[in-house]
Amino acid sequence: MSQPDPAIEITPVERLRLALAERLRSGAGRRAIGLGLALLIEALLILALISLGSSVGFGDAEEEVTVVNFEATEPSEEEQPPEPTPEQEQQETRPAEPQPPDAATPPAPSPLEPAPAPEPRAVIPTPFRLPPAGPPRPAPTTRPDAPVYGPVDSGPAVPDTARVGTAPNGQPLYAARWYREPRDDELAGYLSTASGPGWGLIACRTAPDFRVEDCVGLDEYPAGSRITRAVLAAAWQFKVRPPVLGGVPQVGSWVRIRIDYGTRPS
Repeated sequence: MSQPDPAIEITPVERLRLALAERLRSGAGRRAIGLGLALLIEALLILALISLGSSVGFGDAEEEVTVVNFEATEPSEEEQPPEPTPEQEQQETRPAEPQPPDAATPPAPSPLEPAPAPEPRAVIPTPFRLPPAGPPRPAPTTRPDAPVYGPVDSGPAVPDTARVGTAPNGQPLYAARWYREPRDDELAGYLSTASGPGWGLIACRTAPDFRVEDCVGLDEYPAGSRITRAVLAAAWQFKVRPPVLGGVPQVGSWVRIRIDYGTRPS
């Protein structure tokens, strides 16, 4: 490359042009040119898209409104209807004559008048006969032997058992009442060791099932006859009712029992 002649004066613009020419000749200059061209192409594409978008209108197009004005025009003399004659005026003012109602269509009821009641249908009478009256029924009679229902009759009230003394432990002693009297064969074996005739007297405490227990001897006649000892030995077979106070059996109370030897026991 030829150097500029120093005798020739170089302007600043010429210097800038020469510097740009030197840079373009180098590799960096060529890359700068390619980059610039790419940027220029992109700028042209953006301008083209913007120009196309501006040509297309956004939004709805304005609708055209058509306004129609109607002017009232007076009818001409030819178009005016003819005036009615006096006969037509009388016919118009005369009230309309009521027409006879149609026989097929029933008249509608007035809203102020009540609707007519429907006609009752014909009822065919049906013959009705009362059943023949039978003989009168006899009144029920009560038989004299018929049972009368009511409270259970418990029989006469049992009186309180008589007190006859004091038991060995200090409790009351009552007279005994047999539930079942002892038989002769039940006493014969025990009384065979005693001498009689005579009697023995003992006191026992009543127990359930009409039994007696804890018996003790009280007295005998004749003295030393051993009748009381024989009666105490046979007492386990005795069946005695417990004393009654106020209608309630007093099981566990003491009773006095007498056995006669040589006569029927009582």
